[in-house]
Amino acid sequence: MATAVIMPKQGQSVETCIITKWFKSKGEKVSVGDILLSYETDKASFDLESPAEGILLDVFFSEGAEVPVLVNVAVIGKSGETTDSFNPNSSAPRASMAIITSDVREASQSVVGLKAFDIEDNKIRISPRAKRMAEDKGLNYTDLQGSGPNGRIIARDIERFHEEGISVTKAVKNDEAEYSEKPLSNVRKLISGAMHSSLQNSAQLTHHMGADVRSLLEARQKIKNKLSADKSQQDITLNDMICWCIIKALLKFPEANSHFFDDHIKTFHKVHLGLAVDTTRGLMVPAVKNANDLDLVKLSKELKSAAEACKKGSISPELIQSDAATFTVSNLGNYGVEMFTPVINLPQVAILGVCSIINRPVNLGNNTFGFVPYIGLSLTYDHRAIDGGPATLFLKEIKEQIEAFRY
Repeated sequence: MATAVIMPKQGQSVETCIITKWFKSKGEKVSVGDILLSYETDKASFDLESPAEGILLDVFFSEGAEVPVLVNVAVIGKSGETTDSFNPNSSAPRASMAIITSDVREASQSVVGLKAFDIEDNKIRISPRAKRMAEDKGLNYTDLQGSGPNGRIIARDIERFHEEGISVTKAVKNDEAEYSEKPLSNVRKLISGAMHSSLQNSAQLTHHMGADVRSLLEARQKIKNKLSADKSQQDITLNDMICWCIIKALLKFPEANSHFFDDHIKTFHKVHLGLAVDTTRGLMVPAVKNANDLDLVKLSKELKSAAEACKKGSISPELIQSDAATFTVSNLGNYGVEMFTPVINLPQVAILGVCSIINRPVNLGNNTFGFVPYIGLSLTYDHRAIDGGPATLFLKEIKEQIEAFRY
């Protein structure tokens, strides 16, 4: 029996998703777990795996299409099986169609034929996202031929129209292009908007401090030695240890473990630690919930799991909401950054930037000087929520936790 491939519902607020790329073609053999397609919500990008083994009998939406959640996007089965009953655009009786939950039904009114998601604007069929894009870019789409289902105009059509309607490259001698342009991805737009809003709507200030990391480096070497003898050991990184120290400091200075709103501050009793992760789709900040309840080994596992889920596109949208974490860590040490000013992920009130390790001259006693490895720490905080004194004491506590670390 054929199996429907359904567009997942990623979070309670997500009603539609945009197919960005198909990795399998109609007629191609697929196995359980194969990546069929990538799709975007308004918050992140994800991959959709095959739920069954067989032949990809049909696909119902092309790349760029905006698809309601819980609607069939494809069907997998045996060669020769019919697919009309699975097609959401078909008038044939539905078979094995997705069960539509009440909240989606209320938002869409009806998913039969996708009519609730086709906007009748003087008989022009255009998706909500495509219409918003056209309005934002000031484009007249009345004569545009859509490439979506039933000729509907979709986001890809607007992007192509925009690219063709402006000067994309500037010609120079020998017909070489001086520059090229491309539209921003959905994720890039979200990051851009969040960062601009953060700087525009808060009073951000950054303090810098260094911490002696000899204890961390000694612990790291012990871990490496254990790994060489037993590969099953958890590989605890320097970043894991620093996050462990930050959590301890947050428990002592809970005012930094807060969300700031216009008329009140919400201070959390648990630490939901956010970790900035660089992915091919853009920067994501997944939250590790109740991180203060984890020991170092479990914390390390959870941090790695969250980072890998972001890179694979399988992270839950609920964990990358700006209010999912209570405090964020951004580590640029591997890139050789010695000092930087991280931007707060509002409504959080602070973020710690972790920098590279540099050997600094230090008085070792009796006027004897030597070089000691120091790691740079850059704390950005919202001055509306925290004053300079408490912020400095909090940063100093992180430094002391790092220097007192024992493994």
